[in-house]
Amino acid sequence: MKPIWVVDDDASIRFVLEKALQKAGMEVRSFSNPRDVLSALADACPQVLISDIRMPGGNGIDLLQQIRQSHPGLPVIIMTAYSDLDSAVASLQGGAFDYLSKPFDVEKAVELIQRAVDESLREEQADEAHNETPELLGQAPAMQDVFRAIGRLAHSQVTVLITGESGSGKELVARALHKHSPRSGGPFVAINTAAIPKDLLESELFGHERGAFTGAQTMRRGRFEQAEGGTLFLDEIGDMPLELQTRLLRVLSDGHYYRVGGHSAIKAHVRVIAATHQNLEQRVAQGQFREDLFHRLNVIRLRLPPLRERSEDIAPLTRHFLQRSAQELGVEPKRISTEALHVLQQFPFPGNVRQLENLCQWLTVMAPAQTIQVKDLPDELRPGAASADAVSRPATAPAPAPTSPPVPAAPTDLPAEVAQLPHDDWERSVEQVALGLIRNGEPDVMHQLTQRFERAVISAALTQTHGRRIEAAHKLGIGRNTITRKIQELGMED
Repeated sequence: MKPIWVVDDDASIRFVLEKALQKAGMEVRSFSNPRDVLSALADACPQVLISDIRMPGGNGIDLLQQIRQSHPGLPVIIMTAYSDLDSAVASLQGGAFDYLSKPFDVEKAVELIQRAVDESLREEQADEAHNETPELLGQAPAMQDVFRAIGRLAHSQVTVLITGESGSGKELVARALHKHSPRSGGPFVAINTAAIPKDLLESELFGHERGAFTGAQTMRRGRFEQAEGGTLFLDEIGDMPLELQTRLLRVLSDGHYYRVGGHSAIKAHVRVIAATHQNLEQRVAQGQFREDLFHRLNVIRLRLPPLRERSEDIAPLTRHFLQRSAQELGVEPKRISTEALHVLQQFPFPGNVRQLENLCQWLTVMAPAQTIQVKDLPDELRPGAASADAVSRPATAPAPAPTSPPVPAAPTDLPAEVAQLPHDDWERSVEQVALGLIRNGEPDVMHQLTQRFERAVISAALTQTHGRRIEAAHKLGIGRNTITRKIQELGMED
């Protein structure tokens, strides 16, 4: 961790903070004026900067503005006497992490600085992950079209809407747009609007003021503030609640927003990139998505093809993911045989690139030899796996007696009329159940049946994987965030 810098012309304040922070295990460097800080920033950068608001030869507000230009991700805490409280609050509009009123409680000051350190480290880890993120891989014509679009759009400030199935790599496209844009020096902040509870999403996006609601003991910056000078990626925008769609529309329209509980408008210098796997036109027609917001987001639409439309990319992606999985686990990278690779190229991969990546992680751990053969692939990928097992049954084993089609065990939340029927008849049964509900005047029939169906399918997958959600998501061909959101929405939490 880098040192904490303290800027104050009062030697006693510097001394108290130095001792308290050193006792907390932090390295400290002190300055008596802003000029020395700006000179030092040419050669080094602190983890957190703590600055007094009034000093000879400069002030903390001017210093904050200069730092926001040269080091936008550096958390700055402003110290102020009570008489300067208005100035300190105003400094928050300029991007300060928080302010510290003098005289301050030393323990609370250290706690505040530790929170700033934690956020700084989180952003550094996100930046490292971004830098380590490989360029998008793809030789297929559809992906070449995507690459050309990224090249044309990267230097524009226009809002981009990325569409594509879950797991197809929409965030990678957003990161590529940011990386090659003039904002690449600023932060890239991603938020999955479907993975955050509705009552927390507003605060997550826009931040909140101290005391804005029960539990808001301190001011908190939202994702818009964290992305200042950079790019904000709003994933699964189609699931955003209608009331928040209104607030987002206002930000996109006039560039200003308010923290929850706040009364001062904050100017947003952020490029917004949105993504969804849903048909937004259909959601607009159903009244679930604002038409005016759709048109604001749909300035430029970039469609990311599913993996089944770019099967020629499966080979390089597989080798890349096997290499990366081996690095993460500290083992020798495994190879894949031509025959096994051919099987993967024939598989439709409903979970797209994410499903292939998860599969490569599984193969790195589970395949017994250094070269992956067809027999090492999961049963659902191997054509005729069940038939081959039946053929390999010992000749001495008696042939099974003819029976009626097997009846699966009835999941508790699936209608009994559906669960007790053979597999080839279940759709007709669902139709009959829906017809009965409609005739009885039941409300929200589609919602009722959809929830019961999803609950039963997810329950079956979790039973098969002994409660392991990531593995269950892999088997269902959906993303990790999607299964977590569904479990919460369907009330399936333990």
